[in-house]
Amino acid sequence: MHAPRLVLSLVLSLAAAPAFADPARLELGRRVFTELAEPRCGVCHTLADAGTKGEVGPALDTLKPSADRVATAVANGIGVMPAFEDLTPEQIDAVAQYVASVTGAAK
Repeated sequence: MHAPRLVLSLVLSLAAAPAFADPARLELGRRVFTELAEPRCGVCHTLADAGTKGEVGPALDTLKPSADRVATAVANGIGVMPAFEDLTPEQIDAVAQYVASVTGAAK
């Protein structure tokens, strides 16, 4: 893992807990998931709250990933999923909180 990405992952994991219930952060996360990320997350992932039915990546409602897991995947990429280098740390944290929140993942 590259040093900047490792630092980003650590910062996001430290920032994750207090932002979990913030409605503005969750709305930003929903926008990242449905509009701002390129390619859009829903192209590959199914997520009921976002109304997406992607079939390439895992169904997030079933997987129920933690915010840390989402943030790491978005920042670094995983498998065929690219790293989303154009997203800001705030956007990555927001989408991670959003996915974990709407899927019922453990905080």
